[in-house]
Amino acid sequence: MIANFIDGLVRYQFLQNALITSIIVGLVSGIIGSFIVLRGMSLMGDAISHAVLPGVAASYMFGVNYIFGASIFGIIAALLIGFITQKSQLKNDTAIGVVFSSFFALGIIMISFAKSSTDLYHILFGNVLAVRDSDILITVIVGIIVIVFVGIFYKELQITSFDPTMAQAYGLNVQFFHYALMFLLTLVAVSSLQTVGTILVIAMLITPAATAYLLTNHLPSMIGLASTFGILSSIIGLFFSYSYNLASGATIVLTAAAFFVLAFLFSPRKGLFFVNKQKQEESIS
Repeated sequence: MIANFIDGLVRYQFLQNALITSIIVGLVSGIIGSFIVLRGMSLMGDAISHAVLPGVAASYMFGVNYIFGASIFGIIAALLIGFITQKSQLKNDTAIGVVFSSFFALGIIMISFAKSSTDLYHILFGNVLAVRDSDILITVIVGIIVIVFVGIFYKELQITSFDPTMAQAYGLNVQFFHYALMFLLTLVAVSSLQTVGTILVIAMLITPAATAYLLTNHLPSMIGLASTFGILSSIIGLFFSYSYNLASGATIVLTAAAFFVLAFLFSPRKGLFFVNKQKQEESIS
């Protein structure tokens, strides 16, 4: 079966495109996901990944590349969530729930007007085996933007993630880095649409990073591990998708979930078995 997959990689351009795109998405999702997890912004990631749907629908209706419409709606959603939180007595999670559910519903209605149920299925759940050269280019550009930004502002992102109050005392513009991260999150969510779809994008952003969080307390190691798990999940998930004719997004996400379960149970730092053993030793002593 592995031999068939390797043979397919050698023979078929579409499978090569799928592999390249999956690897880049796994890498970039691990990088951004690490900061999302540290900042406790998983729900915001979920909101933006769903909020881009009407932008994708509008792009399909007007015949333009989906990255433009999706990026615009993702940014609008992030700004709207911040505006509602600041101008009302509602908490952030409530504002997120209202905005992302509304945007997602709007997107479904817009796609139904476009009368494209097949496209809707691919948008929601992804179809990495149908990746085009333009999708690869978009994914590569997004990957470069994310890596360059994180490389330049790594220290600022680190301190604003761990202690935003101290960062503000040092004179850092905490709001700027918050919305810059939201913009990068939107780009990653959009570039991941073809691979895992809008519904499962959040899993690729959060699950590899959460797995890495259970294995290390060192941010650079966390980013490296998260990217590694993201890449491995993408490759293994693509293998199962191609070999058994399964939905690519689902197989990739379930692979990432399998890595998380292993870390949750057996991590030498924070694993369930380790924690229980430590508690037993403390009770005996």
